[in-house]
Amino acid sequence: MADPGAIFGALADDTRRTVFVRVASSGQATASELARDLPVTRQAIAKHLSLLASAGLVESERVGRETRFHACGEPLREAIDWMATVGARWDERLALLAALASS
Repeated sequence: MADPGAIFGALADDTRRTVFVRVASSGQATASELARDLPVTRQAIAKHLSLLASAGLVESERVGRETRFHACGEPLREAIDWMATVGARWDERLALLAALASS
């Protein structure tokens, strides 16, 4: 399972979330392509992509002289499943607490 902390940390930054959404919606993109559409430099985009890759949210592939990035959905699905599991546990605890308080 992917580390939820790394995933949430990678997505905590507004620009990084925007980069991830753009890569995911386009299917694949280079840092240069992303920098054309965003108000940050290509080098900044490359750093954001590196952090997203460290969290497992994007993968890169060398195509000629370009490095193309594509989104990986599985780590995000795992993080969502983790949140649902933790949320369900809290719901159970809060229901128990409410039952104890009302008795």
